[in-house]
Amino acid sequence: MPRWKELKRFCERDGWELYKDTDHYFYRKRDKDGTIRMTKVSKGSGEIHTHLWREILKKQLRVSEEYFNSII
Repeated sequence: MPRWKELKRFCERDGWELYKDTDHYFYRKRDKDGTIRMTKVSKGSGEIHTHLWREILKKQLRVSEEYFNSII
């Protein structure tokens, strides 16, 4: 499973906007159809747990794991 820093790297490389930096990083990305995707990235250094990672991919990033891996 990826680490939080890899999720942050993905957001930066894939054109997500950092719109809030508090105890977490908050990113958003507007799609061509106007849809806004949002995700929150922990500032922790650990690995993302499997269940949480699947939810982030499916509901927040809305990309395949293959696409994610090609960007990081």
